[in-house]
Amino acid sequence: MPALPDKSDLQANPALKAPKRSQPLFRPGTGQGEALVIFVLGGPGSGKGTQCHNIVRDYGFRHLSAGDLLREEQDRPGSEFGDMIKTYIKEGQIVPMEVTIQLLENAMNSTIESGGRKFLIDGFPRKMDQAIAFEEKVIPSKFTVFFDCPEETLRERLLNRGKTSGRADDNEESIKKRFRTFIETSMPVVEKFESEGKVVKIDATKSPEGVYEDVRAEFKKRGVLPVGESGK
Repeated sequence: MPALPDKSDLQANPALKAPKRSQPLFRPGTGQGEALVIFVLGGPGSGKGTQCHNIVRDYGFRHLSAGDLLREEQDRPGSEFGDMIKTYIKEGQIVPMEVTIQLLENAMNSTIESGGRKFLIDGFPRKMDQAIAFEEKVIPSKFTVFFDCPEETLRERLLNRGKTSGRADDNEESIKKRFRTFIETSMPVVEKFESEGKVVKIDATKSPEGVYEDVRAEFKKRGVLPVGESGK
């Protein structure tokens, strides 16, 4: 596995430098202007992408996919970390958190500067140290949506998707690695947030429509409403 470059290398990469923001990310005690962060977690094939699309459409969140940001950095001409990221993803392993957190923060800064303050962060945090570091360095999350689905169901979905997706990781061996990584490293994160009362567990074995109906109901319970809908 490629070694993570030292801190000076990380700071030297222009993609990993956080620009100064003209307004704070988090304004304690003010409902107006506080950034709202919701994490989305679930095993591979649990339908996170579909549901994130629905939430963004109806609730006005900026969708940030840790995986997409890493793939963009991997393909960015001149990236010092492209080969490293490529190897981690190919092996089904988790990219070092310094890289992922900085890419997320940069994307959030860009959104804030253009007036957005609601973030749906998909596929992150995937490890306990990521969860702790993000909430300390960037901003505490409001809650985590966890799409719960048994391994066999996920396996069937991914193998079916692999017939047409062309994705290199939609094969039997990669699926097993990805699920094992999720159970060993990401489930402790879900359990941590659950112990803090910050997890919304959704049954992801239902149809996409049924899953989204449950998501909407749980969001409403927590005061997160669709764009244009008041709480009155």
